[in-house]
Amino acid sequence: MIRLPLLDSAKPEHFPDPRKALDEPNGLLAFGGDLSPRRLLAAYAQGIFPWFNEDEPLLWWSPDPRCVFHTASLRVNRNLRRRLGEVSWRITLDQAFREVVEACAAPRPGQAGTWIVPAMIDAYEHLHRLGHAHSAEVWDGDSLVGGIYGIAVGRLFCGESMFSRESGGSRAALVALAQVLRGWDFPLIDAQVTNPHLLQLGAVEYPRAQFLRTIAQLSQLPGQPGSWAPFSALAQLQASGGE
Repeated sequence: MIRLPLLDSAKPEHFPDPRKALDEPNGLLAFGGDLSPRRLLAAYAQGIFPWFNEDEPLLWWSPDPRCVFHTASLRVNRNLRRRLGEVSWRITLDQAFREVVEACAAPRPGQAGTWIVPAMIDAYEHLHRLGHAHSAEVWDGDSLVGGIYGIAVGRLFCGESMFSRESGGSRAALVALAQVLRGWDFPLIDAQVTNPHLLQLGAVEYPRAQFLRTIAQLSQLPGQPGSWAPFSALAQLQASGGE
């Protein structure tokens, strides 16, 4: 029988030590609490994130190893350069946050449901209004064809999900976001749980202990709070290289 700590509703910034998360299922740490901005920001600063289905209690995780992207290594590769030469996409920041989240929550082939439940959408939109949650959007004319969203804590960006409606849409959003973050001295994008697609895009794995040491410093550095929409011009990618 799995026995998990129940979070104290009166202490939104208190979590168990993430190093004590379960091995099976990998990273399961605690349950309960809420999705308030204080609790969410405290969780991400400690390497913890919520992940649960609509019929489950609120579950909190810190897996080992941790999947991350180095912003310095995310650049326009040959395949993306070819794709950019075929299309007339434009990229924006923080101009369609809820639409990006809802697109990430939409059913996908081979998936029975989504963990981005309505309560999660509302919680992250609240963080977006407070200037902590951000999105990168890829447009073909007026159509949204790709995007990514996540949470910024200090100089750590915690990626939550991304989507494509056209080939290359999610990668373009990811690379454009990394370009902007690199310019602001954000070295990492947390991608949470490893999967083959993320590794193919260039993600690497950190042992949890290394990840926690790294983010303990990054989360305390001055970041870039507020809307990122005025910085959209920094996110443009070009078929010639984009950087």
